[in-house]
Amino acid sequence: MKENNTGSKTPEAKKEFFLFRWFRRLFFPQKELDIYAEEQVQSPLRVVVRNFFSKKTGLFAVIVFAVIALFVLITPIFVVFNPAEQDSTAIYVAPGLNMLSAPSELSRVGAADISVGSNYSVACDKNGKVYVWGQTKVTRSVNLKYIPDEVRDAKIVQVAAGYDHCYALDDQGTLYGWGNGFLDQLELPGALDSNNRLHNKKIVKIDASYQFTAALTEEGEFYIWGNKNNADLTYRKSELDGHVKDFALSIDSYILLLDSGEVTYGNFNPQMAITKIPETVSSGVVRIAATAQTAAAVKEDGSVVVWGSAVMGEKNVPALSSKIVSIAGGRYHYVAALEDGSVVTWGDSHKKQTVLPKSISKLKAAEVYAGANQSYAIDGNGKVEKWGFKGYLLGTDALGRDVFTRLVNGGKMTMTIGAVAVIIEMIIGIILGGLAGYFGGVVDMAIMRIAEIVSSIPFLPLAMILSSILNARMSPDISQTQATNQRMYLIMIILGVLSWPGLCRLIRAQIFAQREMEYVTAAKALGVKESKIIFSHIIPNVMSVCLVSITLAFGTSMLTESSLSYLGFGVPSWIPTWGNMLNGANNSTVIQNYWWNWVFVGAIFGVTCICINLIGDALRDALDPKANSR
Repeated sequence: MKENNTGSKTPEAKKEFFLFRWFRRLFFPQKELDIYAEEQVQSPLRVVVRNFFSKKTGLFAVIVFAVIALFVLITPIFVVFNPAEQDSTAIYVAPGLNMLSAPSELSRVGAADISVGSNYSVACDKNGKVYVWGQTKVTRSVNLKYIPDEVRDAKIVQVAAGYDHCYALDDQGTLYGWGNGFLDQLELPGALDSNNRLHNKKIVKIDASYQFTAALTEEGEFYIWGNKNNADLTYRKSELDGHVKDFALSIDSYILLLDSGEVTYGNFNPQMAITKIPETVSSGVVRIAATAQTAAAVKEDGSVVVWGSAVMGEKNVPALSSKIVSIAGGRYHYVAALEDGSVVTWGDSHKKQTVLPKSISKLKAAEVYAGANQSYAIDGNGKVEKWGFKGYLLGTDALGRDVFTRLVNGGKMTMTIGAVAVIIEMIIGIILGGLAGYFGGVVDMAIMRIAEIVSSIPFLPLAMILSSILNARMSPDISQTQATNQRMYLIMIILGVLSWPGLCRLIRAQIFAQREMEYVTAAKALGVKESKIIFSHIIPNVMSVCLVSITLAFGTSMLTESSLSYLGFGVPSWIPTWGNMLNGANNSTVIQNYWWNWVFVGAIFGVTCICINLIGDALRDALDPKANSR
């Protein structure tokens, strides 16, 4: 290095040394600083972040909360929520994805008959063995998977699956029933009860629906029995017996196919949409089927006629490549096997009832079967192909609504309400607390008296009263959707407006300590506006302390919204939130028998609130100047 006679560096040497240091710092930075140097170069924000993430509980809480937040914000994009969705046949279905879990043995031996119920299926193979799978539990004491011994010992040739009961027919013509018989589902008609045990009636077809069953004999005699309160089971026996060739059951009625090719109804006074038979099916019909509220008839020329209350696209029959050899109806969809072995489906598909698997093209279907939301096809050897709805991941509630769908959409609603309420609380609390702390005197006294009045009134009763009053003042001319949205906005505003006193006091106390500091005096001397001093200089210096309060207020707002919904003053029950979902499970019977209605939502809600509290505690410790010394 160049030096002059006095030993000091020359300008050229200083320049070279500067370039050398710049090059070394640019490409070879110092890898690690000692603790003293690190403290000197770190900004306060970096110190807070380091302290926060050094606490394992805080880091764990952030990760878990982020996962839950992303889950409830992203999942609703893919899990579509329908506020009007209800299903009387899916009430309190237990969690599980086993509704299509047909035993492999059934295909190996060869299926002889399959019947699909509401949430389960029953089948028999070519050896006469009976299989039951799906959600088979009806009540605490009734489970359809427990097949009676007499059925196990018999050679079964046909099966029928109802809503809560099953029937099986053996090769001797004997009928066996099991399941729920509280509403006469298992009480055979007198003509079948004794005579059938003596095999005087040769039954050729059995089928079951919601809570009733029907049978057809070889002589064309039709029998129907079960719960007469929910279904029209009348039948003009003397006029039609001996002429019935086939029958189909809807959810509350039936239709008959006569040997003349005419479709008719067994009573003189049709009341249901399905029983109002159109003239186009008065002759030439070879096959019939029915869904919940519609019926379909296949004519000799291969055309298909559908009538009834077709609200799910049941009348949208696709183009057929050949004639239909077998047709079956589910709850809102049809499935048919054609002469060329192909399978076609149409109708409702929101649970993939009409989405055929790719493997179906390899199966030359001979028969098809359909139920609520599942379908099956078998070939001549009895090999089974299945498609449709697999089940409810987290079960269903008292109205048959999917708990998982409501959980994710309810979480989004609960978190949104909590976040908006906290924003409103933060705006009011910061503005009023800043004014009270900075100006003091009369302004401080007036704001604090208002805060004391608001905080002295019991929160939940006041929120309930305001919710009731403001709901009553809503315009009666608005739609239900608009009323629901207004009520949600109302809950957000009420939570925010009634929660600000605590944050206001905290801001006020912090500003009392800050307003006498030198930077405030300097700002005043420079002529800075007082509003700018408060909100641009003082508030940013006290926000670190307020972050803890805001974080905890988020969890409190979620809990309060849930409490209001739990008490019936929150968001309407058809719009899910975690609070009104817990409110729906506020019943000792539900708590004891249908645990999935409250366990899942209670668990995710509890974990979310605990994580928020842990984050708040970690923030408090990170912002504490003495945290580094502990």
